[in-house]
Amino acid sequence: MTTSSRTPLGVTLVDGGANVALFSSTAERVEFCRFDEDGTEHRTELRNRTGYTFHDVVPDVTVGTRYGFRVHGAWDPANGLRHNPAKLLLDPYATAVDGSYEWGQALFGHDMEHPDQRDDTDSAGAMPKSVVADRDFDWGGDTRPATPLTDTVVYEVHVKGFTKQHPDVPEEIRGTYAGLAHPAAIRHLTDLGVTAVELLPTHQFVQDSTLADKGLRNYWGYNSIGFFAPHDEYSSSGTAGQQVAEFKEMVKALHAAGLEVIMDVVYNHTAEGNHMGPTLSFKGIDNQAYYRLVEGDEANYFDTTGTGNSLNVSHPSALGLITDSLRYWVEEMHVDGFRFDLATTLTRQDGEAEKHSAFLDIIHQDPVLREVKMIAEPWDTAGYQVGGFPADWSEWNGKYRDDLRSFWRGDEGTLGDAVQRTLGSPDVYEGSRRSPLCSVNFVTAHDGFTLADLTMYAEKHNEANGEDNNDGESNNTSFNGGIEGPTDDGTVNDYRDRQRRNFLGTLLLSAGVPMILGGDEIARSQGGNNNAYCQDDEISWFDWAAADQDLLAFTTAAIAFRREHPSLRPEWYRTAPGDSESTVQVLRADAQGFEDTDWADGGNRAVTLVLTQGDDTVAVLLNASETTVEFTLPEKPGGGSWSLGLSSDQEQAVGGDAASVLVRDASFTALV
Repeated sequence: MTTSSRTPLGVTLVDGGANVALFSSTAERVEFCRFDEDGTEHRTELRNRTGYTFHDVVPDVTVGTRYGFRVHGAWDPANGLRHNPAKLLLDPYATAVDGSYEWGQALFGHDMEHPDQRDDTDSAGAMPKSVVADRDFDWGGDTRPATPLTDTVVYEVHVKGFTKQHPDVPEEIRGTYAGLAHPAAIRHLTDLGVTAVELLPTHQFVQDSTLADKGLRNYWGYNSIGFFAPHDEYSSSGTAGQQVAEFKEMVKALHAAGLEVIMDVVYNHTAEGNHMGPTLSFKGIDNQAYYRLVEGDEANYFDTTGTGNSLNVSHPSALGLITDSLRYWVEEMHVDGFRFDLATTLTRQDGEAEKHSAFLDIIHQDPVLREVKMIAEPWDTAGYQVGGFPADWSEWNGKYRDDLRSFWRGDEGTLGDAVQRTLGSPDVYEGSRRSPLCSVNFVTAHDGFTLADLTMYAEKHNEANGEDNNDGESNNTSFNGGIEGPTDDGTVNDYRDRQRRNFLGTLLLSAGVPMILGGDEIARSQGGNNNAYCQDDEISWFDWAAADQDLLAFTTAAIAFRREHPSLRPEWYRTAPGDSESTVQVLRADAQGFEDTDWADGGNRAVTLVLTQGDDTVAVLLNASETTVEFTLPEKPGGGSWSLGLSSDQEQAVGGDAASVLVRDASFTALV
């Protein structure tokens, strides 16, 4: 008989069954619950305990076995203890989850009318089950693209929304991992020229009852419950473990096309919510270890996420869960990096964000994790930390989004900030000797307006979300050109088209790592909804039939232009005035250097940036004013004349030996 072990946690197949291990520092007993196809439950108590880990070898466990845990212990919410063996619990280390939730009293460990009292309704019939997945897979020589950050162009995309209406993807796999792996889907990405897909959450997440009651769904997926399991609803091949192999096939296909896979991961909180939330897993296993509780009021949860709870990253078991999960996705699922939702929460050990927190230190030292791309969303509800992460991290740069939106809208006094953002935000990163590659530049993301809507709506239109348009950000720094929503006015549409090219073009001319919101390249609209988290429908899905082919062609050309010019992709700053190695000249429209009074002039919205890297030079002429500006062309490094490289003005022309060029209102021109 195989001897059981406390490691690894979760379920590991061995001769005769499976080694089962579950951590809980507060449990008295743990039962492993196996379920037959007809729902019959078989319970096996884990007889061994090493430290705080219960473990045993359980017979008759095979690939496809559906299971959960029942954890016995004290029910004492005032002291942070919420054990309730009537509630079936998902395995925190399960690699697959199958089934749905039947919302009602059964899923709540407490009596919904009397929260301090335990509810003994059995939840097994209302709960999905953990599944033992087949971990064997033929990677067939899969090789990571390992694209350097200097060459990376990120494409943020939703697995389902990307192909749900794609006419060239077979209907039976649309909206799935297999759909994203289909040649037609991959061809769009490779033809466009992006190098990495950043997938909105694909960890197993919960369709919560609040949305279900409104007839809505958690489309974005920021409601995780299974940190090792690919979300089952995106599987076309089945949910009894088949989702694992299908996810791997997707990664393999994307890698074969030279595309990296970055996962948007939500380790800052779980779907169990606050003291009034359901008991689905961690809350019933070891509430004190996995969640941050309010000191002196342990019945309540310390929350910097706005979701009801925050994971307790100061506890080694919660931190171990996160790092074990990350290693699993890198080593077994072959993903290439992670974007951490509300990453600042993960750095809070004693309440304050810490650059040298245990979470960041572990990743820095880990031989597996330090080799993949790490991207922080550097804020949470309690703080904004852009520029506050270590040098080997990149960050979603919210300042880039805000300042470029203000600049191209024509706001006064925004030129200086726009220049900083275009040059890679040296005001944020250079002082701490961080590279411009620490800045993930974006103008739009899943949270907010799409690019089309940013240029088509002055106000949000979120009525479909069922909250009387009170949800979502009200200050979007958007401008509709004078008419709200779609219009047949040619002048307004010309302005909107130019602004879309301005945003995408500037993004791809800027130092740093550009991120494009999936669908912006085809002018995808959400009808003015800037918080479509609950819209699993045509509001969010790509409308391929309405794709703006002209904008797609421009975006493709802009990505290619970036790829061709190393001056647009610097690894380090060298901008000191008078420095012979300076890679940047910042000039007025008359080709003279800026004086302090020029920066102080709030109406000044025109600038020339001459960017040099080795033998490559690009001059970027930005004009966000309301009139055409004549730019005097500076002397070209190395001699010769300037020629047109890229412009948001489709009628822009540059003569061979021209001493100046006219740049129309609200447009840019890049010269080579």
